[in-house]
Amino acid sequence: VQVVESGGGSVEPGGSLRLSCTASGLTFHYYVFKWFRQAPGKERELVAGITSDGGRKTYAESVKGRFTISRDNRRKTVSLQMNSLKVEDTAVYYCKAEEIVTTNGYWGQGTQVTVSS
Repeated sequence: VQVVESGGGSVEPGGSLRLSCTASGLTFHYYVFKWFRQAPGKERELVAGITSDGGRKTYAESVKGRFTISRDNRRKTVSLQMNSLKVEDTAVYYCKAEEIVTTNGYWGQGTQVTVSS
């Protein structure tokens, strides 16, 4: 199984980035996907999650109204659209695939997002 994130980078406050997560070696539609982030010196935190059929999405309070998670089961891709970025959004963002029955999970390697002026 391989989970790979992409799309990170540097942006000014108020800007936007779109992260993508692809997964191979697993039955994509059997998995819930979640985005986490970890800032320096802080614990990893859950940012957003999406159910296997995309019908339900959850968000951390700190990103509600600014971030949108989505998935395309045919393309086996999960995205995180991040708008109105703030300095405090700076972190390494990780994608995690969780099997819906066993909850076995697979992590990506992370992608750096830096928001600064």
